[in-house]
Amino acid sequence: MASSPCFPRRPLASPAAWIKSLVLVASFIIFAEYTLSQVMAPKAGSSLLAALAVFGTGSGALSGTAGAGGVDLTWHAPASSEVNNLTSVISGKGVWGFIYDTSATPDDKYGQYNWCNMPHVRKTEYVKASDEYELKYVELIHRHHKRTPYASNAFPVESYQWNCDEQGLFYYGEPFASANKPAKTYWKVYISPVNPFVPAGWIGTCQFPQITAQGLDDSWVHGAALFGVYHDLLGFLPSKDTAGSADWLAKVRYRVTNNQITSQVAGMVVNGMWGTAASTGLSIQAAGVDSLEPQYSCPAGAALFSRIKSSANAPWQQHLDAAGPLYATLDDISGVPADDAGFHVSLDHYYDNLSARQCHDKPLPCKLVGGANSTTCVPQDLADAVYRLGHWEYSRMYRDAGPDALAASVANWGVWVAELATHLRAAVSGQSETIYFHNVAHDGSVSRLLSILQLDKMVWPGMGSEVVFELYKKKAKSSGDGASVAQRAAASDAKVGESGWYVRVLWSGQVFKSSNPSLGLMDMVPVETLLAYFDGLVGENASLIKGKCTA
Repeated sequence: MASSPCFPRRPLASPAAWIKSLVLVASFIIFAEYTLSQVMAPKAGSSLLAALAVFGTGSGALSGTAGAGGVDLTWHAPASSEVNNLTSVISGKGVWGFIYDTSATPDDKYGQYNWCNMPHVRKTEYVKASDEYELKYVELIHRHHKRTPYASNAFPVESYQWNCDEQGLFYYGEPFASANKPAKTYWKVYISPVNPFVPAGWIGTCQFPQITAQGLDDSWVHGAALFGVYHDLLGFLPSKDTAGSADWLAKVRYRVTNNQITSQVAGMVVNGMWGTAASTGLSIQAAGVDSLEPQYSCPAGAALFSRIKSSANAPWQQHLDAAGPLYATLDDISGVPADDAGFHVSLDHYYDNLSARQCHDKPLPCKLVGGANSTTCVPQDLADAVYRLGHWEYSRMYRDAGPDALAASVANWGVWVAELATHLRAAVSGQSETIYFHNVAHDGSVSRLLSILQLDKMVWPGMGSEVVFELYKKKAKSSGDGASVAQRAAASDAKVGESGWYVRVLWSGQVFKSSNPSLGLMDMVPVETLLAYFDGLVGENASLIKGKCTA
């Protein structure tokens, strides 16, 4: 090869010189490899990990005691309180000031637990984020509003009817491409004088369950309150006159479960927010695999919950034993057999039956003697004892039972969490036009979410219980601060949070407090921290959930 100006040919060196050169080169290579391994290895809290958390890794995330960036994935005990102290629950009086007899919470007490109509985000109490943050995306989930009891929670014979003649549940189909339009038909339950088969439990013109007229009104008010915050106060949502437009459809989504009561609520919420009676699509997943209710099959997760509630579980059996005298009195008044497993594995059935009456201003039940009410009735202090035990049970199932409680909730509800993570990533990356996603669900849905986020003081989520995820972007202070997340992630000295995206989580309208130290008071948590926590538990795109459900 001819000599070039850049690489001139030199005479060959002696063998000794060659050996010396090889030693020097080898030493340099070893030093370079070590240095690169230290420089390129992701550090806890580095923006490389932030980028992986925000944009995803493309594979199953960590599933151990720590996630990306050292995020803590372990269970942490909730705070000790009157709710999870069995001694105070059994011997106590009242229900800690909780409300059970009206949807209307006085303004000076708003924020107090109200089983009939839980506090939610509204303009009066809402605390705006600092001006340095810009709201970019909101996803919320809430329980449906108040309803009639489930038929399975009725006494064998109920002492009075429950009628729903002041409302209509509309059911009809409409072909979109046809000029033929449907009438607005609704169901009217009636009692046939000829049909000799009489249903057990509740008799009347209601479905059991259905959202009551009062619950529908509560739903409308809930929607109006949300619009008052996210449009009127913050200017985040589009105006009401855009409802139904292509731009509105791209920005706003509502989702329900396969249980019709969530659709009954959603219709009222939509009108409360937007003032529209026009047709509005509600997203829904297929029956049997729905992640919101949830309905997907998860035998291992179900087994964990069963273990928590089994007689072999000492704390659970201890609370059932302590509730023995209460059960004996309730069974005598209600006529429920003592061997009815549904009523006696927990206080759930009695809780639903009694609280639904009180929320709708109906009397507590009395013992039937010869088909007529006697003077032996459920007194308020007995109902209060049921409510206290119900809260203890929910705290036990979803928080106090240790790692099993977290593992059960993750397995049974992890798909929805992964969907939320996907929505947050899409908002950060600008890949989605949706800015507001509204889920209407159930107490089992909300309870599992509270369990996964490790709520510091667990309660039974009441009617309308709400959790809101607000995604913010920190505003640029100068033109030099406008770098993208990807650019920041490339800087080796960047810290967690320098992506500029943060999440605030609200529970009952107040900042969520988690027992997990990586989450803590969830007021502007770096989005990469929350995503690393979610990915570590459920896997990106729920990649870990099938394994957790079959383990």
